[in-house]
Amino acid sequence: MARAVPYLPLGLIAALGATLAYVVRLPCRTGGWNDQVTTYTNFCYTDIYPLYFDRELATQNPYFADVPFDKQVEYPVVLGEVMQVISWISRWLELDRVAQAVRFYDLTVILLGISLVIGVLLMAAVAGPARRWDALWYAISPAVVLAAYINWDLVAGALSMGMLLAWGRRRQVLAGVLLGLAIATKFYPLMFVGALFLLTLRTARWRPFLVTMGSAAGAWIVVNAPFMIFAWEGWRRFYVFSEERGVDWGSPWLFFQNKGWPILGEGDVSTLGMVALAVMCLGIAVLTLAAPRRPRLAQICFLALAAFMMTNKVWSPQFVLWLVPFAVLARPNWKPLALWQLAEVWYFAAIWLYLLNQPPLSRHDLGIGDDTYFTAVWGRVITIGIMMAFVVRDVLRPDKDVVRQAGIDDQAGGVFDDARDRFTLASVLR
Repeated sequence: MARAVPYLPLGLIAALGATLAYVVRLPCRTGGWNDQVTTYTNFCYTDIYPLYFDRELATQNPYFADVPFDKQVEYPVVLGEVMQVISWISRWLELDRVAQAVRFYDLTVILLGISLVIGVLLMAAVAGPARRWDALWYAISPAVVLAAYINWDLVAGALSMGMLLAWGRRRQVLAGVLLGLAIATKFYPLMFVGALFLLTLRTARWRPFLVTMGSAAGAWIVVNAPFMIFAWEGWRRFYVFSEERGVDWGSPWLFFQNKGWPILGEGDVSTLGMVALAVMCLGIAVLTLAAPRRPRLAQICFLALAAFMMTNKVWSPQFVLWLVPFAVLARPNWKPLALWQLAEVWYFAAIWLYLLNQPPLSRHDLGIGDDTYFTAVWGRVITIGIMMAFVVRDVLRPDKDVVRQAGIDDQAGGVFDDARDRFTLASVLR
């Protein structure tokens, strides 16, 4: 009990953040989401309510539904089953379909609020006693409050923080299970595999890595196999959608296409994105293996995840939830974090104002144009790029790392903490 006391204020503040996120969407929750103009002018859009209707959750089960392929649930199976269970409860509580959708939203928000609180507490535990309060950035920062209930991302956030804590506590099987479940919830935690591999390569701690990867693969297979076997078409919807999806809102590629840039605006974005990501990941690998001191796990996770987001075909407002805890753990310096938060708040406002200006609404009196919108797109790219540059600087100059200045080597590193180097680029070049 005494060990839990320091976490109580953080949990309460995270609960406050979850409540504020609900208040932000009250204009929609009280009926505004039935009118697109009202939804956008009140900045309260959410996927949760409309998808209850559009994915036939009132009558059918995800992946098994007898609906056109493009109406299948386009999420990995853990989220699909979360939607399923909550829709069952909603149908049991309400007879009217509209009332069910409202109940579906409310129950989902409760789950997401709990996920935020759990994620914050896990992040505080990962940060350790010296930096526990850094988790406030995840608990109540403006961008988190605004984006919390757009989609189901907070579930993956809690699983990812659980994975990081389990790895830090050297519980490799649990870390692997949580990682596998996180990947089966939202695909972005797959980037953490690369971070673990690079640090394993540098330290030669192969057994913990392989145990974690085996556990992750096992957990992923256990939750996916029934749907792969019995509902193949529904199961593969997420992967087909991800592959075939064109350039969408928030992505820098949209700017290049809009402005008609040669190559960047005319080429196949799937290929361009993969090449750009591969180049950035190669740079992260060189940095990890060439740094004078082994980087911290959170630093490499942050860089890998930021690279994934910046090169992706879509960059939705809620993706900020992916990055906040890892950005803070990588470099808990308030100035670049605050600058990035301002950029995220501006993007949150800009996307809805921009959509007001797009067909079929075309409300030019209420919305903003291309150039104004793209200032928000590039604001995110630039501010995250600044944070990445500072992290790279900290990796190359460990004396500048504010976490390590407190006498910590790697609070989330687990077997990497205080580990000796076994392989570096310098050792190869000798």
